Parts: sequence; C-alpha cells; structure tokens
Amino acid sequence: MSKLYFRYGAMGSSKTANALMVRYNYEEKGKNAVLLKPLLDNRDGDKVVRSRMGLEYGCEFVEDFLEKNKDKKDWSDIDAIIVDEAQFLTKEQVESFSDIVDYAGVPVICYGLRTDFSSSLFPGSMRLMELADKIEEIPTVCWCGKRAHFNARISDGRIVREGEQVFIGANESYISLCRRHFKEGILQAGDDPV
Repeated sequence: MSKLYFRYGAMGSSKTANALMVRYNYEEKGKNAVLLKPLLDNRDGDKVVRSRMGLEYGCEFVEDFLEKNKDKKDWSDIDAIIVDEAQFLTKEQVESFSDIVDYAGVPVICYGLRTDFSSSLFPGSMRLMELADKIEEIPTVCWCGKRAHFNARISDGRIVREGEQVFIGANESYISLCRRHFKEGILQAGDDPV
C-alpha cells in the first residue's frame, strides 16, 4: 500500500542526502523514482538537487510536474515520487500528492524542514503533518550535543528573530540548535546569551 511520507529535520540533518540515496536505491532496483523540488528553491540552480556533502542529481520542478500530470490516468511508469524542500510546498500541492498516493498508488516521500527560523510551521509542512501516513524525524545535533530541532537564522554572528518566513540560504544563514540554545541565542560554546 502506497503512503505519503514526511521526513523532516533541522538544517544540516542530511535530508537532501537521504532523498538522493532513496532515489538511487530505486534506480539501482530498476525502478523509476521522480525527483522534485519546488520552483522557489533556487539555491543550487535550476533543476538540480544538491546536498551539502556534494551529492547531486537532476530534478523537475513540483509545479511543472503537477501541471504536466494533472490529467494522468496511467501511473505505471512511476514507482515513487521524492520531493526535496517540501516545506515550500503549498497546501494544494500537498493535497495533490496525497491524491497521487490514494488514487494512483504511487508512494510520495517528502523531505523538508518542519519549522522556520521563528519555530513556526511552514504551510507545506503543516499540511504534511496533517495528511502524511508516516512522519519521521531525521535527527541532528546542536553544538552542545543535544538534539537540534530549531533552525536559527543568523546574521553577523547573531540570531535573527524577525523577518520574512522564507529566506533561502545554507550554512552562512542558518544553524541548527537545541531548544535551550535557540531560546538563549547561543550559537557556540563560550557565547553569551542574547
């Protein structure tokens, strides 16, 4: 039975590397796993999914894929759909993917952040939390060694507490922290609370 998966983790938890490995595992078994990302994610360039550790593979944009396949009747050519940066999905896109799972029998595996820099759910992540058959955390750790599940936006060595929900960036703009260090604004050992 096909399922809608939401695999989430804080920045640096290897979500993208995991997505690329799952896609490769399908390919290695002679299966067709379609790799997608939202058009909004332009950090790695057009139609490329790239992990911090250097793994990369070509992809399609979610928007193009859903438009192209909106009237598709026979899904036998697709064995799985893997979506990176799923926090940027719209609620409607998440619902479209749940329809693909339910009516076409194709598993959809979504990878993304659960919350933004202010610890608020992204709309796409919220809808995935509501609809997903299986929700799994991909863990990572704070500099102190505790579980990190907060994505702190940083600028000039300090946590940014206000701004737009979406700001595309990587290690230069974000750090994963445990709840305590997120609250205190401590980015590394020896910092004073802010």
